[in-house]
This record gives sequence, structure tokens and C-alpha cells, in this order.
Amino acid sequence: MRRRRFITATAAATVALALNIDETPVDGRLSMSDVDRARQRIDRLDAHFSAIGGEPLLTVASAYLDRLTTAADRCTYGPRVEQALHTVIASLCSSAGWAADDAGDLDAAHLWRTTALQRAILGTSHQAQARAWSDLAIHARRGGHDREALRISQTALTSREARQDPRYAALIQSRLAISHARTGNRPAAARALLAAQASYDRIDPTEPAPRWLNFLTAAEISGLAAITHQAMGRLADAETATTQALTLLEPRLRRSRTYYAVQLAELQLARGNTAGARTTAATIDAAHIGSRAITSRLATVHRTLATA
Repeated sequence: MRRRRFITATAAATVALALNIDETPVDGRLSMSDVDRARQRIDRLDAHFSAIGGEPLLTVASAYLDRLTTAADRCTYGPRVEQALHTVIASLCSSAGWAADDAGDLDAAHLWRTTALQRAILGTSHQAQARAWSDLAIHARRGGHDREALRISQTALTSREARQDPRYAALIQSRLAISHARTGNRPAAARALLAAQASYDRIDPTEPAPRWLNFLTAAEISGLAAITHQAMGRLADAETATTQALTLLEPRLRRSRTYYAVQLAELQLARGNTAGARTTAATIDAAHIGSRAITSRLATVHRTLATA
């Protein structure tokens, strides 16, 4: 445990140093250049999340939120900068929500996500609002509120962002499929899975994705489909889709690789394949992934294997 805390603290210090968050002014007049630099720092923070998980980043994200909100309170700026500042704060709140999620603090995660939505509305950013709603939907599901998650996803699908951005539509349809499956509506879950794949197929590969949606690759679509199959009791299909996700995952998405490797081991155990689960678990090195949610699931797998 001490070694893990040391790794987490070291990673946080390294990220904070790399982002140079202290360079953001907290007095004087803010320009769009200042806001653009803040946005770039948040993009880099999101990239670190994909690589090492969110727990080491929680203190960094919280500190930078304090810095930006202080800047918003003390600095002067015009209406255009004000809107952009609300939007970048919304983005950072979303990142902090995921960091809190990985740290196992669901109450803090919910607070950051609702704040993200409020800031996104103040910034009149459809993209930031879409991200906030997406995060609130998954938060509801993780809290066991499947019907609430279903309603949020259904509402999110009516948004302009869902109509215009096939990446976002694919993500929401995938999460909608999980909610349908968990509430017992298998036909609707199957339709949502097909819609998610159709939306993903419409993505123009030459169009760069927003940083926060960089994780949404073909691997993620397969991984989310696996969760839907698992919720419907189709464990063989879930295992196949999880294996496909691991095959397709890019090296930079180390957190996702750990997440889906743990999911594969869980599915193998559920199907009675103890030898396969043991082999899978032996390949997982979660020492440098800061996510209590993932590592606690891996610990459960190891305890189950120890008594098998």
C-alpha cells in the first residue's frame, strides 16, 4: 500500500510539473490566449488519464480548478473570454469527475460532474454539455440507478451534439445499450448496439476527435458491447467482444487495457474457465494504473482464484 501511495504521489507531482498550472494568471486581464493555454493543459491532463488512470490526477485537477476559478473571480475579461473560460472549467470539472471516480469517491465525482454541466451551460458550449450529460449517465449506472442512466442517455441522444457528431452518438448509443440490458429490455439493447456501430462507421477518420473522446476507438465500442452482452447474460459473446477490445486497443490507452483485461478475467471466472482467468490475471500489471475501481476488481479476481 505504501508503495502504491508513493507511485501515486510521484505521478501527481510529475504531471503537475509538466502542466505548469502555476503559470495561469490569477490577476490582471485574461485573454483568449490564456484560455487556450488552459485548454491545452486540460487536454494533456486527459491524455495522462488514459495512460495512468485518474487517482494520481485528482489532486492536480483539484488544484488547477482552484487556480482557474480564482482567475475567473479576480481577473477582468470580455464576454467572449468569459464564455470560453466557463467552457474550459467545465472540461476540467469533467476530468476531475473521472479522477474522483477512479479514486473511489463517487460523491466527489457527482459534485464535479454536476458542476461541469452548470459551467457548460454558462459557457453555452453544446460539446461541454454533451460531455457532462454523458458522464452523469454513467455515474447514475455505477450508482445502481439504471433507469436514471437510461433516461439521461435517451435525452442526450436528442441533443444537437448527438445529431452532428457520430463519435458522441456512438458513445451514447453504447451506454444506452448497457442501460437497456440492465433494465431487462433486450430488444432495445440489441437495437442500441446496432445503432452504436452504425454511428461509429460514419466517423470521418480524417476529422480529429475532441481530446475527451480520444478513448472512443473500435476497441472501446467492442468493450462496451461486451458489457451489454454480460448484462444480458450472454457471457460467451461478452468474452469474445472483450477479447476483441484487447486486440484492438492502442498502446497509449493503458488504463483501458487494464480495465478490459480485468473484465476478461471476470468473465472467464463466470464461465468456469479458471485456468484462462489465471492466465489473464497473471498478465495484468496494475501497479502503475491509478484506479481504485479497477484494482479492487482485480483484487477480487485474485482472491477468487486463490480459493479455486
